[in-house]
Amino acid sequence: MLALIGNVLWFVFGGLIMGLTWWLFGLLAVITIVGIPWAKACFVMGQFAFWPFGKEAVSRTSITGQQDIGTGVFGTLGNIVWLLLAGIWLAIGHLVAALCLFITVIGIPFGLQHIKLAQIALMPIGKTVVGKR
Repeated sequence: MLALIGNVLWFVFGGLIMGLTWWLFGLLAVITIVGIPWAKACFVMGQFAFWPFGKEAVSRTSITGQQDIGTGVFGTLGNIVWLLLAGIWLAIGHLVAALCLFITVIGIPFGLQHIKLAQIALMPIGKTVVGKR
């Protein structure tokens, strides 16, 4: 129940904007055709940015027990390209939002979520979103 309340408040007070920003980067990646793997990550993480409470982003390796193309060498290279072209900008957006939220006491949990999303924004390839256990 707390996750639902947190997600609704999050969505209204910033989650909508950051989720749409992730999806915008995803649309830009799809347009390039070669950016489709990055677009998929953007759409998954954008959905996470809309409703982050009660969920976490984890490496797909920890779920499947084996590496795939996104969690191996190609995933690392993809994350480096992502970091240079888009990841840094999404991370900065999340950090600015976090700093604004840390000003108020009630905004601290939301600011912490932005910090978590900023870390993910730097290297999202090879990650998936699962419910917290």
